[in-house]
Amino acid sequence: MQQSSPIGIFDSGYGGLTVFRSIAEKLPQYDYIYLGDNARSPYGDHSFETIYRYTLECVEWLFSKGCKLVILACNTASAKALRTIQQKNLPTKYPDRRVLGVIRPTAEVIGSYTTSKQVGVMGTRGTVNSKSYLLEINKFFPDIKVHQQACPMWVPLIENNEHLQSGADFFVNEYCNALLAQADDIDCVLLACTHYPLLLPKLKASLPDYINILTQGEIVAASLVDYLDRHPGIDSQLAKTGFKSFYTSGDTNAFDEHASIFFGENLKSAKM
Repeated sequence: MQQSSPIGIFDSGYGGLTVFRSIAEKLPQYDYIYLGDNARSPYGDHSFETIYRYTLECVEWLFSKGCKLVILACNTASAKALRTIQQKNLPTKYPDRRVLGVIRPTAEVIGSYTTSKQVGVMGTRGTVNSKSYLLEINKFFPDIKVHQQACPMWVPLIENNEHLQSGADFFVNEYCNALLAQADDIDCVLLACTHYPLLLPKLKASLPDYINILTQGEIVAASLVDYLDRHPGIDSQLAKTGFKSFYTSGDTNAFDEHASIFFGENLKSAKM
């Protein structure tokens, strides 16, 4: 790995900024490049092949910007593209690069958040249909029963800044009720889309108080800290000046306007 390499963070749109925010809070000294593929988002309803192609194109673009470590801060991309990129593309073309996702770090710790061993997973159709969480959670906690619920209307509501309006209540309640109807004793609900933390006020109102609502930002950030501790050779090559840059494949003005809602501060993006 060459010197002065920033950490790349990729998402299909804005949602990965919630993960980036947690990572930057825990590891503020590193340099980062964030890329949102807003021109082609949302990814949730696309085929495996399309999502793999889009994700690989964006990962390779981050590689071209000097990133040797890339985080797929997108559940759909992690579910449908990560394994192929890790097993097919990296060994043959980029043996010195690393691409990590958000599903495995979450699956590794989810057992700590449930007593009943009944867990709900709410995500895009792409994430749910991939069954990635079913497979990964079963590897670490075979006694946990996973109940999945696709929530196709949530990302459009959030990206159009309608998520806190009263009109969003119907879709929040509809999907929450559909999930809870699958089992009486679900006590942990994973928000398996990085957009969904913006719905937390409505989700807390819709779900029973005893349910742990799990978001991924802090989990992924803690996992990255552990990864860098275990891979000092990679860590030693990462740039540490605290610089952040933001790119989008879509309109930069629209990105800047919406991104601040996810990232918690105003930012200025450039065109991919």
